[in-house]
Amino acid sequence: MIASDKIEQIIDRFQFLEAKMADGSAGADIATLGKEYAELRPVVETVTAYKDLVAQIADAEAMLSDPEMKELAEAELPDLKAAMAASEHEVQLALLPKDAADARPALLEIRPGTGGDEASLFAADLLRMYQRYAEGQGWKFEILEESQTELGGIKEVVARIAGEGVFAKMKYESGVHRVQRVPETESGGRIHTSAATVAVLPEAEDVDVHIDPADIRIDTMRASGSGGQHVNTTDSAVRILHEPTGIIVVSAEKSQHRNREIAMQVLKTRLFDLERQRVDNERSADRKSQVGSGDRSERIRTYNFPQGRMTDHRINLTLYSLAQVMQGDLDEIIAALQADAQATLLAEMGA
Repeated sequence: MIASDKIEQIIDRFQFLEAKMADGSAGADIATLGKEYAELRPVVETVTAYKDLVAQIADAEAMLSDPEMKELAEAELPDLKAAMAASEHEVQLALLPKDAADARPALLEIRPGTGGDEASLFAADLLRMYQRYAEGQGWKFEILEESQTELGGIKEVVARIAGEGVFAKMKYESGVHRVQRVPETESGGRIHTSAATVAVLPEAEDVDVHIDPADIRIDTMRASGSGGQHVNTTDSAVRILHEPTGIIVVSAEKSQHRNREIAMQVLKTRLFDLERQRVDNERSADRKSQVGSGDRSERIRTYNFPQGRMTDHRINLTLYSLAQVMQGDLDEIIAALQADAQATLLAEMGA
C-alpha cells in the first residue's frame, strides 16, 4: 500500500504551483516553478489514477453487503485488484528519487583503450553509433573537439548532446566498451580484442561550479586539423589547466573566442562530475555495483562481430542484433538498464 500522506503532499504541491502560475504571482520564479510543475504533472496523473482505483475498490467492497449489487461487485473486484497491483508499481516508480541531472544535456567523451589502431577505429564506430542514436531521439549532437588518426580512427572526441532527457538515458553508457572482431589491417583473419572508454557527464550550469580565475592557466596555441591537414595559421586553439585538480581541456575550433567558451564549459562539466562522484561515494559504499554509476574503469559491454552479439555485462543482457545496435538502435538496451536501476532503487527502499 502506498503511503497516502506522501501522495497528498505531492498533490498539494502541484495544486500550489498551478495556482501560483495561474494568478501571475510567480514573478521572476516563473521558469523554476514551471519546470517543477512540468516534472510533477506525470507523477500527479499517476497517483490520481491510483487514488481513483482505491475509491473504486472501496465502493465495490461496500456493494458486497448489498444483495442486489453483490454479484456485480464480485465480478468487478478481480479486475480492479489486478489493476491495483499494476498501479501501485507505477506509483512506486513515480515516487523514486530523481537524479537532478537527468534532464540536462550531456558531454560525451570517447577515447581508445587497449588495441592500438583497432581501438581507435572502434572508438570511431562508437561515435557514429551515438550520433545515430541521438538523431533517432531527436537530439542535437555537436562535436566540440575531435582528434583523428590517419586510418580514420579517433584519438579522442568530445561531443555535446542536447535534448529532452539526454543524461537520463546516456548516463548508462559510461564505462569500458570491448570489441571482438577481425581488424581490417589483419591479414591472417585472427579475431582481436580491443577496447574504448566512454564517459558521459551531465553538463554543468553556472550555479553548479565556481572557478577561481587564480586556479586556471589559459594558453593559446596553433591549431591543426586531422592528419595535419587544414592547418590553422593563427594561434586560435585554447588550452586551460585547472591547477588544483590537474584537469586539462583543449579546444581547437577556428574561433579563439568560441574555443574559450567551449573549453570553460567542458572544464566546468568535468569539475561538476568530480563533485557528483564525491557525493555519490559518500552516500553509497557499494556505488561501483550500481548500474549507471559512471565508473569509467568498469567493463560494461562486449561487441562480438563474428557472432553478431552484444552483451551488457551489468545486467547479463545478450542481443544477437549487433548490426542494428551499431546503427544506433540502443532503445532495448537502455530501457533494460533503466528498469534494472529502478528495481535496485525499489529494493533499497523496501518497496
